[in-house]
Amino acid sequence: MKFIKGNDRAQTHLFPISIDQSIDPDNEVRLIDLFVESLPIGEYGFKTEFLENGRPAYHPKDLLKLYIYGYLNKTRSSRDLEKECKRNTEVMWV
Repeated sequence: MKFIKGNDRAQTHLFPISIDQSIDPDNEVRLIDLFVESLPIGEYGFKTEFLENGRPAYHPKDLLKLYIYGYLNKTRSSRDLEKECKRNTEVMWV
């Protein structure tokens, strides 16, 4: 099944520069991204295969990145994380 794909980080839309350029090279979100991408999440019990019916799901790695970011920044509510996804460029980058 296809997963919902995020926007290209190098694409310039909504901002005069790309989101990738607005995040410092030493920002914590880059570390979170590298860490989660290095994990074999299938071995930890995450489902990576889904049925074709219904709306495409978000990839489990993307959700794990979001939850780790929220935990590190004391934002543990999923509703608060949703708000951050709409206004925080660090979360948009993730």
